[in-house]
Amino acid sequence: MKITLIRHGESIANAGNFISDDPGKPVGLTPTGRAQAEALALTLRTEVFTHAYASEFPRAQETAGILLRHHACKLMIDARLNERKSGMDGQPVHAFNDQVKLDPLHFKTVNGESFLEQMERVRSLLDELAARHPHSHILAVSHENPIMAALALASGDAEKAVSGSLENCGRMDLDWPPHQT
Repeated sequence: MKITLIRHGESIANAGNFISDDPGKPVGLTPTGRAQAEALALTLRTEVFTHAYASEFPRAQETAGILLRHHACKLMIDARLNERKSGMDGQPVHAFNDQVKLDPLHFKTVNGESFLEQMERVRSLLDELAARHPHSHILAVSHENPIMAALALASGDAEKAVSGSLENCGRMDLDWPPHQT
């Protein structure tokens, strides 16, 4: 299975530099984020996606809706694509980042999840999608942290991936499972 992972367009939380890890809160795209998604939609219009997924977050679903204007896929929602649970919703981004620097792979708050736990959440999704759609090209709109977790799984280098980044509406293409013969 080939999966194209897209980070959502710039959100109100990105522009405000605050944590948004509660999918029930209506944090959508900014005008810049919508423009980013529109530009990417034009780039993706000639690609053929057999299935499309997005996280539970409004910003991911809004981005996916824009990207799918040129495609016949029905959008499916899966919580395993959700943003990493920080347990710090609404706080400044640096409040989490300053703490996670101490132990990027294992750090988690009481109500959060570690990068390694997030990797296992993402692995369960990738394994299920590969079993369900083995010869498909899937579009998945998610968030920076889960996409970095997918990269860690595909590359086998969690140490490098945990410190990686992906710009809004950035894309990463992976084959899953990795190292197929």
